[in-house]
Amino acid sequence: MILLTFVAGSLIIAVCFSFTKYNIITPAKFNGLFNYQKLLRDSKLRQCIMNTVKITLMAVPLQILISTALAALIASRKDTLLGKFAKASLFIPVLSSNAVVGTIWKAILNGGHPAVSFLFGLVGLDPTMLLGDSTSAIITLSMIIVWKSMGYYMIITLSSLMSIPDNYYEAARVDGANSWNIFSRITIPLLKPTLILNTFLAIISSMQVFDIVYTMTGGGPSMSTTTMVMYAYQLTFKGGKAGYAMTVSNVLMLMVLVVVLFQQRFMKREASEI
Repeated sequence: MILLTFVAGSLIIAVCFSFTKYNIITPAKFNGLFNYQKLLRDSKLRQCIMNTVKITLMAVPLQILISTALAALIASRKDTLLGKFAKASLFIPVLSSNAVVGTIWKAILNGGHPAVSFLFGLVGLDPTMLLGDSTSAIITLSMIIVWKSMGYYMIITLSSLMSIPDNYYEAARVDGANSWNIFSRITIPLLKPTLILNTFLAIISSMQVFDIVYTMTGGGPSMSTTTMVMYAYQLTFKGGKAGYAMTVSNVLMLMVLVVVLFQQRFMKREASEI
């Protein structure tokens, strides 16, 4: 109830202030639909939306694919010391805050360490330039987001894998099915609800990314990594446009709401099929 109060209260405040000219310091002044009209002309907002979409498209598929593959590998070795160690070590980044992860990775990439330079040099990359180029910066951020969060989706997938009865696999082996047939025709179909859940959770998380962007690039270079949340932050605390920032936040909220509605639709359809 307390959480609902804070969420509902914040939503109401954001909607109300989106119709005002407000800079946090002086009292808010009602300006009608001016902020929403400004949205239609804001080229920076369009770029931020595209950046958010790019991060989502790059990060989400890799998060789901890698986490599913890792969960399957660990499940096949769940009783071994290596399997237990892998599960614990892959979940460590999830426990770290996004700000800490961003700060550490920025230091690694920009620190000029010989070992780091050597490893990246094997694939023809200069680590000190990854965050300084508009194209590579957003790709680098996306890959770090994948590294940071794949352990979370791996644990969710692993818990679903553990709930699949062993007699399904035993019957398939008796019928002569190989490992790939078992995985593609038994494991994946039974994991479908979990994969749908993970996909939508990853999409929502990618749409709201802020901490890693703030600590690693600050939205640069040339706004190439500025997400919608980062843009709202800059408008509020650097541009003195808190009212317009709340308008931008409301647009993001509507986008997330659409994703949530699609998630519920897919989950209901999957439940009815089962």
